[in-house]
Amino acid sequence: MSVSRSNAIGLRAQERASRRAKDRPRGQSAASPISLANERTGPLEHGTEVIAAVSFLVIGLSHLLQPKAWVVFFQTLAGFGTAGAFLEGFFLLNFGAIIVGFHNVWHGPARILTLVGWAQVLKGLGRFIAPEFAVRIMARASTERAWVFQAGGAVALALAGFFGWLAISNRP
Repeated sequence: MSVSRSNAIGLRAQERASRRAKDRPRGQSAASPISLANERTGPLEHGTEVIAAVSFLVIGLSHLLQPKAWVVFFQTLAGFGTAGAFLEGFFLLNFGAIIVGFHNVWHGPARILTLVGWAQVLKGLGRFIAPEFAVRIMARASTERAWVFQAGGAVALALAGFFGWLAISNRP
């Protein structure tokens, strides 16, 4: 390869790198892990937003319409003791890990879903490292306090609406 040809190839590579640098947010280099985490790749994040919207919609409606069934569910889990806390921990950890694994977005409104995912992971961790505390919380469920599940259902429905909006507005 001649010197002039290799210089031309080098110049084209520099021009491409310069164009990519202009598209990056100020202060972030190409190799920065923060810049890579902030760039939405599309399908995985969108799919995770859909999963979260559907999950929160179904759980929210269930909490609103069947609060006494949720009381029985948590009383049953509490009756299993540590095993009941671990069972809930598996649900929480798996849901949170899916969100964290496929929706690592730390900018704009989408960061709320990432934070919810981490909250679920931490809540699951709590079930595994302090199961007695989790059992005490679950044992507090009673028909007199069924309204707590309805309030939680309202919050879940609000999150479902928000995550649905994210999924629609951020389609790849």
